[in-house]
Amino acid sequence: MVDKYIVNCYNVPWIINYNKGEMEMARFKGSLVFMLIMCITILSACGGTGSESSEKPQENESSNDKAWEKIQDAGEIVVGTSGTLIASSYYDEDEKLTGYDVEIMREIGKRLGLDVSFEIMGIDSMLPAIKSGRIDMAANDIEITDKRKEEFNFSEPYKYSYTTMAVRKEDNSGIESLEDLEGKKAGGGATTIYSQIAEHYGAEVVTYGNAPNEAYLRDVDNGRTDVVINDYFLTKFGVAAFPDFDIHLHPTLKFHPTEQGVILPKDADRVTEEVNKALNEMREDGTLSELANQFYKEDASQKPEGEIEEIEGLDL
Repeated sequence: MVDKYIVNCYNVPWIINYNKGEMEMARFKGSLVFMLIMCITILSACGGTGSESSEKPQENESSNDKAWEKIQDAGEIVVGTSGTLIASSYYDEDEKLTGYDVEIMREIGKRLGLDVSFEIMGIDSMLPAIKSGRIDMAANDIEITDKRKEEFNFSEPYKYSYTTMAVRKEDNSGIESLEDLEGKKAGGGATTIYSQIAEHYGAEVVTYGNAPNEAYLRDVDNGRTDVVINDYFLTKFGVAAFPDFDIHLHPTLKFHPTEQGVILPKDADRVTEEVNKALNEMREDGTLSELANQFYKEDASQKPEGEIEEIEGLDL
């Protein structure tokens, strides 16, 4: 009787006959070696394919690429801004949205060959909107801080400033130092750096929604609040816009130097790179300085001169 053995490698049958002598045995050995080589080759090929397929999805799923591809596919950048900050993001007399941050974003879009659309929202809504993907980025005089960098990307700074206060003219609202904020009422947004500073020194923060400057400053004038802590440039123009209010910039307090930039999703590095490329071009060709002087009457794209008090102990 003929003895037969079947060796199966990936369902390939090999039938071996042992009754034909040494010649058949030699052929069997040769066939067995060939069979083993084929199995090893197939296994190696299968292993290589598995390795490559496991790596490719990781590359394709990179948030770096996805964020930029999403913008390119849409042909536009969706930017969150408030429309309520005089000189930064506001509506002019013709009801057109404009301001330093707004025009910077329009110029970035032009240089990247993309349209720019704006979503109007309060500052407290902008950061969640970036995380959810509702907007691609935000530009609203947003300060660059170490704590925010843990959750978001930032562009290079396009504005340098410091912090000051709007107070009542007659007595500076009883505030002659930062320590005098204790027990005072400060108007501000719930999640802003300025509200954190107020709370740091013991002030009670009175929060608003996406309210215009008038609402904040009127309440200082009528005594509902005592102070508004904010960016120097924004406060300067805010106060000047309402000459009937009994308020002014605090004459001596200059503190907490700041840098402002575009805020983007975490790890959206390609988008950040493209935005920075456009901003660097604008700095080199003078566009940033031109826009800053247009809206602030000073070159806010350069670091301010003079001594500015640093605040210790803030978790920013």
